[in-house]
Amino acid sequence: MDNYLNSEISTEEESEKAKGDKQNIMSKKKSSQKDIKLLIKGLSDENGLVRRNYAIALAEVGSAALPELIKALLNSKNVIQRRAAAKTLKLVNDPSALPHLIKALTSDSDSVVQFSAAGAIAIFGEAAVNHLIIVLENQEYTEMQYGLAAWCLEFIGAKASNAIKKAAKSKNTNVKSAAISALEEHIRQSQDQEAIQIVERAINDPAENVQIEAIKLVGKLYRIESLIPTLILKLKHKNPDIRKASILSLIQLNINEAINPLRDLLKIEQDKNVTAIIKLAIKKINN
Repeated sequence: MDNYLNSEISTEEESEKAKGDKQNIMSKKKSSQKDIKLLIKGLSDENGLVRRNYAIALAEVGSAALPELIKALLNSKNVIQRRAAAKTLKLVNDPSALPHLIKALTSDSDSVVQFSAAGAIAIFGEAAVNHLIIVLENQEYTEMQYGLAAWCLEFIGAKASNAIKKAAKSKNTNVKSAAISALEEHIRQSQDQEAIQIVERAINDPAENVQIEAIKLVGKLYRIESLIPTLILKLKHKNPDIRKASILSLIQLNINEAINPLRDLLKIEQDKNVTAIIKLAIKKINN
């Protein structure tokens, strides 16, 4: 019990110290580099609440804290400090940090730093799109890094619809598939015919990963009549992942016309995972 109480008191004292450092620094008209370095040091504290207080203080300092924050993000040997620096850059909200956050996303060995950098990148909207496209075009990165870049594009979505539509016409299949997925919010809000036509073309794209993203997107959107026959035709596709994605979209859209084609597919389907989804689809749509 004593150890527990001592731990609680210690945590409270550290938190109060962080608040005190913040108040002392913020009471000055202009924070010095020494002050900023003191706050940066606080980002390495093992207590999350303490780190949060220092991060808030740095956010209030604003862009003046960027050089030291970027240095901590890219050069600190303390992984806790690198993670906290990425999260703090999100609070500072200065787009000049973008190239450095991209570097952290693509070069830091710690997955939490990568996730935190992605979370910061995503808030910059259209300004981040070209940076993310460069990541998606590069063949040197991991699947997780591609996935985080694609997630950022999807988060940005309607806030950069023109840039996303342009990316959806890319010759690079990584870029195109990520951009197709990122069109969901924009199409849902606007029923933009140009964006819908991009999806209509993508559903028959030569690249199967692009097809799959387009098929998934159709299932998430309102019923687009022009694409329902195509979804049903996709049930005959040689790639089981495309068959599976098509079935799941037909379930989401509750397409009654798909019942007989699904029953026909069930008779010949050899993939056990696809068979299970067909049975689910027939049951769901029938109900």
